[in-house]
Amino acid sequence: MGEAIEFSQVIPCDSQYLYDWHNMPKALSRLIPPWEKVRVKKHPSTLINESEVNIDLLMGPLSLNWDLKIHDVVEGKQFCDSQVKGPFKEWTHRHEMREMNDSNSLLVENVNFKMPVFHSLGSKYFAIDKLKKLFQYRFQVISNDIKRHFKYKGRKAMKILVSGATGLVGKALTEFLESGGHEVLKLSRSEAHKDDQLNWTPPDNDFAGSVDQEKLEGLDAVVHLAGENIASKRWSVEQKEKIKNSRVLGTQFLVDQLCNLKNPPKTFICASAIGYYGHSLDELYDENSESGEGFLAETCKLWEDATAKAKDKGIRVVNTRIGVVLDPREGALAKMLPIFQIGGGGNLGKGSQWMSWVALDDVVGAIHHCIMNENISGAVNLVAPEPVQNQEFTKILAKVLFRPALFPAPAFALRIALGEMADALLLSSTKVDAKALRDSGYEFSYPNLESALRHMLGKAEKVTASV
Repeated sequence: MGEAIEFSQVIPCDSQYLYDWHNMPKALSRLIPPWEKVRVKKHPSTLINESEVNIDLLMGPLSLNWDLKIHDVVEGKQFCDSQVKGPFKEWTHRHEMREMNDSNSLLVENVNFKMPVFHSLGSKYFAIDKLKKLFQYRFQVISNDIKRHFKYKGRKAMKILVSGATGLVGKALTEFLESGGHEVLKLSRSEAHKDDQLNWTPPDNDFAGSVDQEKLEGLDAVVHLAGENIASKRWSVEQKEKIKNSRVLGTQFLVDQLCNLKNPPKTFICASAIGYYGHSLDELYDENSESGEGFLAETCKLWEDATAKAKDKGIRVVNTRIGVVLDPREGALAKMLPIFQIGGGGNLGKGSQWMSWVALDDVVGAIHHCIMNENISGAVNLVAPEPVQNQEFTKILAKVLFRPALFPAPAFALRIALGEMADALLLSSTKVDAKALRDSGYEFSYPNLESALRHMLGKAEKVTASV
């Protein structure tokens, strides 16, 4: 006997827009939870009957192919996918978009499946639990993404260049923009093999840099995220020079190329970081605060100064000072999770240092907000509205994971292990206010740390489903 489970959610757009969003090539990628090891290998460019979807379910060094076929497509109303080959004995998933009014529609997801005969009864309930977590996550992403895109429904789609597009923020931003109908050109240091890629060689002390400037013509906006990973290795003199040059020289080079175009883009969004402000246990920083001291503050100051020529050219420049980006796949949270999951987590140092965190989806949403709003320029802090001290962060993460957090990491041990990087990245305190975002009307999807962690870790407390 098969299992039938239905989920539904009101989405803030009309049903045709909701259907069209599902028709975007990157929509499926946006819906994969960060805790799932999944790779989309094949997806149709548009929803048509008999088109195929191929997904790899990754299990350590092994992978399982999941082949699906699209059918019962009704323009603006529904489509189905059924398993051809994969982990279930049978699988059919109907996506239905029901009209409510011009501003809202009801998304109904109906799943029918049978487990293979050799599977235990417990595996059925395991599958149902996974589906509940999956659709809780999907509905949240669909609602947030569509709300942001639907706000600009009447605007012409843009052509946007993104550097650092293979990084954590760049990949998520690219998928978000493409799922909204925008054309994204990815600036890549590897050899470009696709139409949506443009190869460049960033400059260093011995090389001036290169890029095919003609392919930069026709851009509406540029989002510059590229730079050496600051936490990839211990900070030697050479590594610090590499970190600084990858940002300062790379930005100067890209700005020069854009300023020499016949038709420069109207908008240049350049990444920066809250390291700009330096260290303080009690001061609250906003975009009008002075820059601090230390390697990161000096690097961020030079990084932002490197955009000056673009401003002089009349390009609208936004310097996004990004906080501690939370996502379980990369970055600070990814490094903490394995320790916390086995109950070995604890405060870093005394735990009194402020962490100005931000969920990955709000970094993406805020950058999109800055692209679309022509009144925004200059420094913009990309942090959640509720910074927390490290001891509070530790407490909340342990609560979400239902684990103890009894093993602090002493400051001296962190310094022995990481050197200067420990003080700059783990023990430094920076309490930052997202004043510019708030004043410009940006609405955070995840203003609260616990709700953000529950969403990205699949630990949501309430899931609505009909079984």
